[in-house]
Amino acid sequence: MRSTHCFAADTPATSRQAAEAILDVIGIGDWRVVIALATPAATHRSARVRPAVLQWFLRATSCIGILMNEHRIYTTPFASVYPHYVHKATRKGRTQEEVDEVICWLTGYTPDALAALLATGADFRTFFDEAPALHANAAKITGVICGVRIEDIEHPLMQKIRYLDKLVDELAKGRPMVKILRA
Repeated sequence: MRSTHCFAADTPATSRQAAEAILDVIGIGDWRVVIALATPAATHRSARVRPAVLQWFLRATSCIGILMNEHRIYTTPFASVYPHYVHKATRKGRTQEEVDEVICWLTGYTPDALAALLATGADFRTFFDEAPALHANAAKITGVICGVRIEDIEHPLMQKIRYLDKLVDELAKGRPMVKILRA
């Protein structure tokens, strides 16, 4: 996590004062910092963020919905997960080129653009936000991944990540490429 200012003052009398004090420290509109502060590691005493102050901030600014949608995978570099996708597929006799084909099919990236994006270290949010276009047949990707039905996932970014996970799982299970690509 980048170095950020942490709020360590005594708890203000009202939630509005708490919110104003925190906004003075971190800068208004910097939701990524607020999200980072809301994580369990950041509420550890070494981070000097008081959970009660943070809760008051959340209530006062009505941003609980924003925080509930954030997951750490969104800020995880795609390049750090990509080798795991490749390893999972190659362990079962598939190739890196097939993994790349599946990723490019889903996102619309060309193989060269995918390689360039891997070199930049973009996170999953950036990876999918900058994708040329999600494939029209992506909605046909159904099933269960990590115990959750893909079609029931409400957050669009998480659903796209799970689409990718499901495609790599199908590739590793030996499913024919024609069926994986929903042709």
